[in-house]
Amino acid sequence: MPTKSRELLEALFRSAVAAAHPSRCLPAQLPDPPPRGRVIVLAAGKAAGSLTEVAEEHYAGLIGQNRLDGVAVTRHGYGRPTQRIAMVEAGHPVPDAAGISGTERALALADAAGGDDLVLVLLSGGASANWIAPAAGVTLAEKQATTRALLRSGANIGEINCVRKHLSRIKGGRLARRAHPARIVTLAISDVPGDDPAVIGSGPTVPDPTTLADARAIVAKYRLDLPQAVTRALEDPSNESPKPADAIFTAALPRGSPGAGRVSSTCRT
Repeated sequence: MPTKSRELLEALFRSAVAAAHPSRCLPAQLPDPPPRGRVIVLAAGKAAGSLTEVAEEHYAGLIGQNRLDGVAVTRHGYGRPTQRIAMVEAGHPVPDAAGISGTERALALADAAGGDDLVLVLLSGGASANWIAPAAGVTLAEKQATTRALLRSGANIGEINCVRKHLSRIKGGRLARRAHPARIVTLAISDVPGDDPAVIGSGPTVPDPTTLADARAIVAKYRLDLPQAVTRALEDPSNESPKPADAIFTAALPRGSPGAGRVSSTCRT
């Protein structure tokens, strides 16, 4: 490739990356803090460190009031310095024990959120691997084996995340269910074709249009040899994900609309 062409392409690449950096695209999107409650920041993905660093700076005035809390789970080596919000570095693309620990902290914060609180969910590419909370009866090793099989299979990201969502306690709308009745706002830097909020980070705060039957069909399509515990989990009706008709989502409309509620639509940056 001619030198000038390479320099032009590299310059375009750097410009695109800079435009998507959280320091530039996030501040204008951040919601006002609640009048009385806390801002609870829950972040995951390769940009979770930078997203959290920017969000914490934005809400710095809440730290002295003890009204800012949260945890970010990002890829090993991608952490950023924070004062109040915990930073956890974890495995990607194959999840690890650090990811489980960080995810459990996120779920505990979601469980403790009240009606006066704002739960701010910040997602980026890699969130599905970083937020790892296996369904009951599935071990980390079995989830790792499933992830490796999916990555080798040739399945697209939507198919991979469909299976992930039905083997998780945080994905596929389950985080929103855990954080209810707090107000939830999700901001995401998308890395998936079509920018489908249900696919970005495996859609932890939006209803899941896919089903256990869909997940089983993907396993059959790619002839995946999965651990028996995973196969059982995909056959267990209790592992079905929250759907659009779920009460926590039926009011997920713009403010001022009839029935507007506590879960915002995902904003993509």
